[in-house]
Amino acid sequence: MFDFGLRDAPLLRIFLIKLFRVLEQSPRPLWAHSSKDHFVSNETSAETTTSLSAMKLPELKALAASRGLKGISQLRKSQLIELLSNGAGASTPQEKGPREDAPASSKKKAVKAEKPAADKSAEQAPAADAPAEAPRRSRRRRAVSQGAVEPAHVTLDLPLPAAERTEPTPEPDTTVVETVLNIELPDGDDTEARRPRRERGRRGRRDRENRENRGEGRENRENRENRGEGRENREARSARGGEDNLAPIAGILDIQENHAFVRTSGYLPGPNDVYVTLGNVRRWGLRAGDAVAGAVRLPREGERQRQKYNALVRVDSVNGMTIEQAQARREFGKLTPVYPSEQLRMETSPKAYTPRVIDLVAPVGKGQRGLIVSPPKAGKTMVIQQMAKAIELNNPEVHLMVVLVDERPEEVTDMRSIVKGEVIASTFDRPASDHTTVAELAIERAKRLVELGQDVVVLLDSLTRLSRAYNLAAPASGRILSGGVDASALYPPKKFFGAARNISEGGSLTIIASALVETGSKMDEVIFEEFKGTGNMELRLSRQLAERRIFPAIDLNASGTRREELLFKPEELRIMWRLRRVLGTLDQQQGLELVLDKLKETQSNAEFLMLIQKTTPSE
Repeated sequence: MFDFGLRDAPLLRIFLIKLFRVLEQSPRPLWAHSSKDHFVSNETSAETTTSLSAMKLPELKALAASRGLKGISQLRKSQLIELLSNGAGASTPQEKGPREDAPASSKKKAVKAEKPAADKSAEQAPAADAPAEAPRRSRRRRAVSQGAVEPAHVTLDLPLPAAERTEPTPEPDTTVVETVLNIELPDGDDTEARRPRRERGRRGRRDRENRENRGEGRENRENRENRGEGRENREARSARGGEDNLAPIAGILDIQENHAFVRTSGYLPGPNDVYVTLGNVRRWGLRAGDAVAGAVRLPREGERQRQKYNALVRVDSVNGMTIEQAQARREFGKLTPVYPSEQLRMETSPKAYTPRVIDLVAPVGKGQRGLIVSPPKAGKTMVIQQMAKAIELNNPEVHLMVVLVDERPEEVTDMRSIVKGEVIASTFDRPASDHTTVAELAIERAKRLVELGQDVVVLLDSLTRLSRAYNLAAPASGRILSGGVDASALYPPKKFFGAARNISEGGSLTIIASALVETGSKMDEVIFEEFKGTGNMELRLSRQLAERRIFPAIDLNASGTRREELLFKPEELRIMWRLRRVLGTLDQQQGLELVLDKLKETQSNAEFLMLIQKTTPSE
């Protein structure tokens, strides 16, 4: 009798199955001449099927592998049982190599139990009875394993035949016993052996995942850098492959809240404008009003343009400078403003009386902020035209800009035929937003030129209509002044007019703007009162003189310039003060007629001042 522990049940089952297979594959079975051969054969087949059904899937796979069957890793349990029951591997020699599928401790116990059983069977019983006893032991073992009560130990009673029934054992029987003794059960260390392999596999997978994650991290960083460069950089990269698709452009940069455009057709928006992102505006150091020259990428033949506007992909120059020079320039708001000290001479010819009178009573200096206060039909447009012509003739180094807001189209055409400088116009048939856009872009352009050290003169006609446009276009603030003027609508025109200044570091911005009075509109009166004290030069026109057809209809006593002593020479200043005292005693019409008569007698203002010095009493 052999005693086995409950934990050895799987190993015993495998041992018995392998023992049965070895005996079945022997050259001459021991039960070949037994009278019970047919019964044993049928019983063995039935018991084999029953024992295979009781085995687990790993055990079935191990048994199939020991028979040399191939392609069993994907088969199910029922398929394996059918394959093994049909004896598909009977003709295949049993593998000699041991399979390590059971724990090491179980292997040692199985070997110890195996040797006494073999010795007793060799001494006391014929070897032919061993196959007949194997099914009975298998049935007893299966009944015990399926019982409801699980004892601590299972005792297998193996009845041995009597000694007198022993017959001479044939020679092959010893080989069979030796083969049985050489059976090696699966080793339990296989699980431990597979664990390092699994760990190495997991480490390898983790390493590969880490490498992939590092690669993805690098790609994400590169993608973020590419996105930060903006759409223009992508256009530039695509344009490197075909420089023939780049087209040169030039225009004035207009920066708005969320985007910027290069206005290629003037100061108003047009269909050929070029889009610029705010990121590139900061990267290239661009400012509103810059004259930008660069290139855009044109769509290839058959390519569909996704954006409405072409994007700027390259900047060649900014105001005639390189990008590095443009980034190092001064800012207009940080420049130091001072009073005008250099006069802009208006006198051109002896017969041009309007500029000669302006030089005498309201001289204009570089950096002047002047108002032409005029009622309707007093000749303010003619005064502005003659001032523009005089500045072009006498001061060619000055950059002249004439801004016409809410004016008649024929006046725009007339101004362009007279003035050779820039004429920036938005006629009255355009919306108020166009008026404000033109004015803002024009003054920004003037500021950029002043930053470069140039002298700029801006003639605006008119400041009152520009304020009306801002009152219509600006969002309501909730505070309404008298006349229906929004409180926030007057800030932008004040900012425009206040940009005029003489710069101590070099350069100047002169603004001469017209303001309407006596129109019968309360709004115009409020606008004029807001700008009345902001200028440092005022030229007032008179409707009474214009109605009497006395031109230029200038009110001499009401016109003047602050700190005119900085513009006149000391001798000229003394003579003008003597003339002012004489004009103060006369009325408006008499004073203008006196001055015009003396101007007709002289060929220049210098002769006029000498004549006044001789004819007027000294102090």
